[in-house]
Amino acid sequence: MNKDIENTDQLGSINRKIVADGESLPAVQLKDGSRVQTGTVATMLHNIALYNAGERDDIERELESAIPTLVKVGLFDLFSPDEWVRGSNPGRKFVGECAKKYLGKQN
Repeated sequence: MNKDIENTDQLGSINRKIVADGESLPAVQLKDGSRVQTGTVATMLHNIALYNAGERDDIERELESAIPTLVKVGLFDLFSPDEWVRGSNPGRKFVGECAKKYLGKQN
């Protein structure tokens, strides 16, 4: 069974921003059969830095589109969305708020 996590194909394009020209990152199949895009955590960290530097529109959309994959790989099990929201880092807070919104829709 091969089931893509929401935005997997879109993330492939977004995640190219962190690799050398001409390179791409693969999507991989997890043991449960779902497919996720590699490089999503690294790209999120890169985008948080851009967000903190004042970039918004496209960066916000890219961060939001990463949330389903970040949920699937367990990032928010390690650090809850509430933990992401706390503190003084605006990009981290944005990611936490997006995760809370996404998870709220899942329940």
